[in-house]
Amino acid sequence: MKNAGALVGFLILIFAGTLFFQALSFDYYSDYGPGPGLFPLWLSGLLILLSIAYIIDCYRKNIIQLKDILPKGAGLRKIILIMVSLVVFYILAPFTGYSVAGIIMLMILFIKEYKWYWGLGISVVVTVVLFYTFYSVLNVPLPVNSFGL
Repeated sequence: MKNAGALVGFLILIFAGTLFFQALSFDYYSDYGPGPGLFPLWLSGLLILLSIAYIIDCYRKNIIQLKDILPKGAGLRKIILIMVSLVVFYILAPFTGYSVAGIIMLMILFIKEYKWYWGLGISVVVTVVLFYTFYSVLNVPLPVNSFGL
């Protein structure tokens, strides 16, 4: 499919359809008025209608080619680098903990932009600040290693 607008419209349609069928499992009404299924059911139904209208519009007049919006050259390499660093973080975090995985992920991202020691320093500071903020201040459970980091 070369029409990027229609592709996005179909993805939104699938997402909205999934939300719609999940919203059917909630009660539409409760003893006190509208139930937890009312709002998501109507919103996902509206999103289904709007995505269908967008798909029709994309095929009628607003054809956006997929090759026109995808980056090329250095931009594509940066996007691939970001994806690789996220996959590395996802794989390492359960074993090494958030801190080590975060430092490695940020080092992968900073390695081409800064000298190695600046990249390492920024990675350590950012990871430690985020770990302290989420783990200690906000009490969000993060994966830790045997040292508690």
